[in-house]
Amino acid sequence: MKCNEINVRVRYQETDQMGIVYYSNYFVYFEMGRIEFLRNHGISYAEIEKENIFLAVAEAHCKYRAPAMFDDLLVIKTCLSKMKHARIEFCYEIRRNNEEKLIAEGTTLLACLDINRKPMAIPEKVKNALM
Repeated sequence: MKCNEINVRVRYQETDQMGIVYYSNYFVYFEMGRIEFLRNHGISYAEIEKENIFLAVAEAHCKYRAPAMFDDLLVIKTCLSKMKHARIEFCYEIRRNNEEKLIAEGTTLLACLDINRKPMAIPEKVKNALM
């Protein structure tokens, strides 16, 4: 399974009144991890969209284990977990830098779509880069 890690510092605007990361921001972190995963494997979202290939999130799940706080340095680990005819699934783990304790984990399922927003087979160049 291919994986990638990035570091993200929690910004004040991402927290609630208690200084805890607001729950929906974990999906933003997942997206950041996924975009960098793809970039590190030779795929640019911007470039494939110019070729009328779109990766749309069809499902997203997150299980919250512990709170992340303002100014925490987080490690977002993104792994490719499944790839089928027109779908790609990623899994994520978020931890504080240099800590083993899991803060959040989740998955996203992406559908590969054509210019008409209809499902299409994952192009060979995308498959080859991810395998």
